[in-house]
Amino acid sequence: MEKIKQPPCAMTIAGSDSGGGAGIQADLKAFAAYGVHGTCVITAITAQNTYSVTAVHVLPPDMVAEQIKVVVEDLPVKAAKTGMLYNSEIIEVVAANIKRYSIPLVVDPVMIAKSGALLLREDAINSLVDVLLPVAMVVTPNRMEAERLSGMKITNLREARRAAVKISELGCKAVVVKGGHLEGDQVVDVLYHEGSFYEFSSPRLPPRNTHGTGCTFSAAIAAGLAKGLFLPEAVRAAKEFTFKAIKHGPSLGKGHGPVNPTGEVVEKAERFEALMELYKAIELVEAESALAKLSPETQINIAVALPMAESLDEVAGVPGRIVNLGDRLKASSCPRFGASRHVGRAVLTAMKYEPRVRAGMNIKYSKEIVEAAKSLGLTVSYYDRREEPPEVKAKEGATIPWGISEAIKRVNAVPDLVYHFGDWGKEPMCIIFGKTAVEVVNKAIAIARKLKEAS
Repeated sequence: MEKIKQPPCAMTIAGSDSGGGAGIQADLKAFAAYGVHGTCVITAITAQNTYSVTAVHVLPPDMVAEQIKVVVEDLPVKAAKTGMLYNSEIIEVVAANIKRYSIPLVVDPVMIAKSGALLLREDAINSLVDVLLPVAMVVTPNRMEAERLSGMKITNLREARRAAVKISELGCKAVVVKGGHLEGDQVVDVLYHEGSFYEFSSPRLPPRNTHGTGCTFSAAIAAGLAKGLFLPEAVRAAKEFTFKAIKHGPSLGKGHGPVNPTGEVVEKAERFEALMELYKAIELVEAESALAKLSPETQINIAVALPMAESLDEVAGVPGRIVNLGDRLKASSCPRFGASRHVGRAVLTAMKYEPRVRAGMNIKYSKEIVEAAKSLGLTVSYYDRREEPPEVKAKEGATIPWGISEAIKRVNAVPDLVYHFGDWGKEPMCIIFGKTAVEVVNKAIAIARKLKEAS
């Protein structure tokens, strides 16, 4: 029998968060999402939720050391990360064991919780600097932590780079100064590694779900190292991973909501489900000959958006569209994301009013089609491109969002069908909306069959 491939192992050495948003709980979720077997060494037990830490119970240093020992003696730990260490005694036993077992180490210099609670005693900071950083592969401070470690004020990227260099002089091989607390539309993390700078940026998200961000980021770096990634690549992947964890945060609790370390896994699953849904819709389209009568000159496309889609790259469509072969329709190619601009923009606009409406399909316009839709009990609205404001008309890609918004406002809901009369050089068109691509196609089939009955 073929031996099952074993996953790489990583270790988190950190405190427990009873709210499940940070600490070892966040780390183990991140490890699992990365396909890494997670082991854990608990340094402290905290009573906390999204807005407060009410109690901290610190474990004895020899218990921390024993946890590391028994795990490493049995499991092939390829990388480790530290989080809440709290006191000098724990820092010293962690550093000694990391050095003893030669484990690549990511240090998240956790000092203060988002609630303001102290997670590293003031007298332990010297131990962190003198004992732990010299055995670390990389340290990942936020702006405030970087200011404390470097003794510098950090207000911009130039100062973040200078601070990274200064922190590296404390003995660690690399430094990531995180940019979440710097201003700007982009969050830029600066990595200083082997004399070179790397910058990794992501759009700034609303600060609602950020509890556990630092834990997730450092755990993701450790997981990447455990899988054999070169450090800059591990940081780049961790940056993207953490962005998705924040984006998919569940908005729980009264304070800083937790991130979702499985966000990337969820998004991949959602992408797969969207494509499968689109394949089913295409099969229905290609099997229904009556739909050929609904094809406009510009051909048909079907778009399906991810649940939290904000850009066309998060909307799946058919490259080359669905073409009319005379007596039937045929998809030009396999669906993929970013393949629909016009219908994609319409769906993204509709989602702003009703997030459950995630699919759309364009068909040709005629009075008969509109009347058939109404007779089926479908909600119908329209917009007139002649009413389009000049500033909208002058902006590339702005017409459809404006028009769909106008049509939605007319009926105070996202209609089943929106039509417009066209404009100079623009073909009149209808767009059918629905929660799924299959639902949208079934509405189109019902309209096509209604027309066929009337002819």
